[in-house]
Amino acid sequence: MDSMADTLVGEAVNTAPARQPGREVLAGRRGRLEPLDAARHGEALAEAFAGDESLWRYVPSGPFAARWELLRWVREFSQMTDRVPYAVVDGATDQAVGYFALAAIRPDMRVVEVAHVAFSSALRGTPLATEAQYLLARYVFEDLGYRRYEWKCNSLNAASRQAALRLGFRFEGLFRQHMIVKGHNRDTAWFSMLDGEWPARRAAFEAWLAPENFDADGRQKTRLARPDGI
Repeated sequence: MDSMADTLVGEAVNTAPARQPGREVLAGRRGRLEPLDAARHGEALAEAFAGDESLWRYVPSGPFAARWELLRWVREFSQMTDRVPYAVVDGATDQAVGYFALAAIRPDMRVVEVAHVAFSSALRGTPLATEAQYLLARYVFEDLGYRRYEWKCNSLNAASRQAALRLGFRFEGLFRQHMIVKGHNRDTAWFSMLDGEWPARRAAFEAWLAPENFDADGRQKTRLARPDGI
């Protein structure tokens, strides 16, 4: 009887809530994630983002006409209470080169989203960018106890969609006319990673991030393995 009931209403799960994300430093080999702080990271981010107008094409914030506007945004963003933003700090320079956040936080459902991704040209496509995503995912699943980790982006943002797949998120569908952003329609592509998928994803991340996967010039020897094998 119980097994038949589970088939009809879904598998029984542990209902204990996940932890609320905190202002913790997450350290890696190439850099670290620090709670975003305007005084600590604002100027470095303004320098890293300077002249990169394409960065703001698919995100609700920016572009910023003046440096002080960006600094004000970093200050306001760092103080928001419905999301937890982190600066990505390059270990070699000790400077912030991008930020992202945990958002749509639902501890009772154990669901959380990585959002507001703003990686500078100095960060995009580097091992540190991948390590930053690994550190945040590991924190979400292993330290906080979430069961579903989401990635959402503008359906026209090919780079973000490709990044989600490369990092091991699975495409779930398209939410049509989901948002109006900067006066334009946004259809939103939804991706997710589940706690049961995380052990395999963690192994793939760690194999790719290992020093022996890079040659003397810093080029990868093998690509990050995707779940679909592509």
